[in-house]
Amino acid sequence: MKIVRLGIIGLPSSGKTTVFNALTGANLPTGQMAGGLMEIHEATVNVPEPRLDVLHKLYNPRKKVYAQVTYSDIGGLDKGIGEGGLSGPLRNALAQVDGFLHVVRAFENPNVPHLYGSVDPARDLGILDGEFLLGDLIAVERRLERLEQDKHKIPPAEKPAHTREVALFERLHAHLETERPLRDMEQDFTDEETKLMRGYGFFSLKPVLVVLNTDAPGAPELHYPHKRGAVAAMQAQIEAEIAQLDPDEAALFRGEYGIETPAADRIIRLSYQLLGLHAFFTVGDDEVRAWTLPVGATAIEAAGTIHTDFARGFIRASVTPHEDLVAAAGKFAETRASGKTRLEGRDYVVRDGDVIEFRFNV
Repeated sequence: MKIVRLGIIGLPSSGKTTVFNALTGANLPTGQMAGGLMEIHEATVNVPEPRLDVLHKLYNPRKKVYAQVTYSDIGGLDKGIGEGGLSGPLRNALAQVDGFLHVVRAFENPNVPHLYGSVDPARDLGILDGEFLLGDLIAVERRLERLEQDKHKIPPAEKPAHTREVALFERLHAHLETERPLRDMEQDFTDEETKLMRGYGFFSLKPVLVVLNTDAPGAPELHYPHKRGAVAAMQAQIEAEIAQLDPDEAALFRGEYGIETPAADRIIRLSYQLLGLHAFFTVGDDEVRAWTLPVGATAIEAAGTIHTDFARGFIRASVTPHEDLVAAAGKFAETRASGKTRLEGRDYVVRDGDVIEFRFNV
């Protein structure tokens, strides 16, 4: 099962390691890190899923298996990193994640002076966004240069593909010169174009959740008018301290600070929305499990998420909406009798919260 990877990025003194601690329960030391220092910390955590908890109570199986997400706290980002192209290790670290949590400082702390002298979320957000745009632009220009050098060496049979790739990268170049991320491009990419771009790991194609790191409830207004982008606020220092407590104490402290939902719950939910993901469930005597699936994926793709044999020998899927199964106290006989459980074919588009039993023959 593929684990979603999210990269936590931000300027020095933005508090991104504090955000990492709050989301993962880690207790990494924090402090102002010199710009340009390459450092990565990772942790894999369960995705909070109340619907899975309900299923576990209904079936009382031996195991309850959550979907998981890996957070990477990526250091070494600062103004000027995009000039001349990013370093290999840093580029690889950024390219391997599915999306970014961009931590932007929105708190005052005289003991942690801001690198640029003042707290200005819009300015700081623009700095790293600009560096990513520049990095993508340099990568596109280098590819166009290579394509130009190779055009006379291309065998006749490969020239149409070469021409299409040149046209694609010229489109990318023209768009980046408008200083907008690639995910804002109005024209959809074909499957071939998506495959061509995949190896370049363009940063401005990735979804971005801007996390305003505040020291009080609420947050300053921040306009971020880009596709697959959103803004959320988080009291990271308090949440990181609460993450070290046991559940009862944590609930008490959240109440005192007016924090209704744990940060990890909110941030993961928003991240999944931006990444175009949702969950389906499987239940049984051995385990109940949540599976991560792209929105719009079909039953056969869901089957393959569990095991390639399920997809290879797919016959049909028995599908019950989570809320209907819960209303029937987990009794499939009742949901079948009422027509709430349906038999679906391989092209059925899985819905969020579907409980699925796959029938296959290998």
